[in-house]
Amino acid sequence: MLRRLLISDFVLVDRIELDFRIGFGALTGETGAGKSILLDALSLLLGERADANVVRNGCEKADLAAEFELAADSPVRAWLLSQDLEASEDVLLIRRVVDSGGRSRAYVNGMPATATQLRELGEFLADIHGQHAHQALLRPDAQRILLDEHAGLAPLAKEVGKLWRELVAARRAREEAQQQQAGLAREQEMLAFQVQELDGLNFGVGEWEPLNQEHARLTHAASLIEGAGVALEAVSESEQPLTTQTERLAAKLFELAEFDATLKDIAELLSEAAIRLDEAGHALKRYQERVDLDPERLSQLDQRLADVMMLTRKYRVQPDELPNFLMESRTRLDSLAALGDPALLAERERAAENAFRKAALQLSEKRAVAARKLGSAVTEAMQELAMLGGRFEIALQPEPEGSAHGLEKIEFQVAANPSQPLRPLAKVASGGELSRIGLSIQVIASASQAVPTLIFDEVDVGIGGGVAEIVGRRLRELGSKRQVLCVTHLPQIAAQANWQWKVVKENKDGVTLSRLVDLDRGGRVEEIARMLGGVNITETTRSHAAELLGG
Repeated sequence: MLRRLLISDFVLVDRIELDFRIGFGALTGETGAGKSILLDALSLLLGERADANVVRNGCEKADLAAEFELAADSPVRAWLLSQDLEASEDVLLIRRVVDSGGRSRAYVNGMPATATQLRELGEFLADIHGQHAHQALLRPDAQRILLDEHAGLAPLAKEVGKLWRELVAARRAREEAQQQQAGLAREQEMLAFQVQELDGLNFGVGEWEPLNQEHARLTHAASLIEGAGVALEAVSESEQPLTTQTERLAAKLFELAEFDATLKDIAELLSEAAIRLDEAGHALKRYQERVDLDPERLSQLDQRLADVMMLTRKYRVQPDELPNFLMESRTRLDSLAALGDPALLAERERAAENAFRKAALQLSEKRAVAARKLGSAVTEAMQELAMLGGRFEIALQPEPEGSAHGLEKIEFQVAANPSQPLRPLAKVASGGELSRIGLSIQVIASASQAVPTLIFDEVDVGIGGGVAEIVGRRLRELGSKRQVLCVTHLPQIAAQANWQWKVVKENKDGVTLSRLVDLDRGGRVEEIARMLGGVNITETTRSHAAELLGG
């Protein structure tokens, strides 16, 4: 739940620090005092888009921070781990700073975070019902989303949407294949010849370099044999071979080293040289035996190189790239075989449709159960809200072809009194009726959700009197299970709250500021009396206010 909120230089607020409580809290104040500033600040902290207008006039930045208490089983803990954000024992800290240029920075437990992360986090922490929540319920998409979220069907609905997109893609592929059959056949024929030609070359990965080396060796075989023979003769087979001459020089210097020791090192160098020359002679002899003139092999290599170069020019690739080019061509040919086979594509389409319809039917069944339960609960609530005999139902109108949202459209239907037939909510509900029905739906739907903090921003527009008192009781009942905050202008609702704050405007050094007052029992009597009686508060009004508060 929300434990603490700090607001600095935000709209009309210079600085406020609030400690929230459990139960149902009411936020009241005169029109224009800034009651919605608190909710705007919370919305920003939970990922709402920021702009420079939220920074108090003349200030460099607005600074907002909230502290939430986490239950032991809160899904926030797992979410924080998945985002690599620090998770403390039982406290979550969110901070957002907006500068006068409209740029914002966000932090979760002191670590930088994005607005998207704040929005994801906000879904676990608080549910805010704005002033226009009733009007939103007139939209079919809002009705569908509310039903799915109330019934916990959002993940299944998301999966149905994914399967629908896969079905559409499979259907489009089959239709395009049918339309482009001739073009695909020509490309398939061309690729088949290409793959056959490259297969026939049988050119392997890494073959090009050894092929060129062997060709160069055979091309220059005569020169190589001749050069090796000249070297061999000079080293070991002439009348005065280098090996023998070097050995003699080494022996002579070893003799002279007896008279001058410095010649010994030179003699050793010549001795080592003689050994190396001898090894070179043996190596040259082996080389001569291995290298041979092979005109037939050279002719084969000439033809091989010509075949490779012909295909590289034809397909405009480098020789080393031919094996990969063959692999890509074969892959494309395989895919065209599938694309060019309407029967195969039709089978894939049927499989996609079966998967979609299986999930969509499951969604439909669960929606039907949830629609009956929610319809009965709202109908029961309408009886308490001065709509005796009224009925509320959620119609699931079949869409046999299906859509991204399943196999039906969702429509909220209402009959305000027993003599009226059920008709779409958008067509029959007056402003007051819509407020009562909408608030009932929101309270009932919120009660089934796991979000620990519920906030209602003047959603009581269009109701009053005894109906308002019943709404207040419902919010108080909801507050026994969750933390509830309601911005309200109705004394009957405020009186039901466990605690109450009042927003007031004041002039400080020529600057208009909003501040928040935590009301005690006496303060609540005065504030509710003001809400009841306006400017001139009488003892009778105070007495009535005290009676509403229960004493």
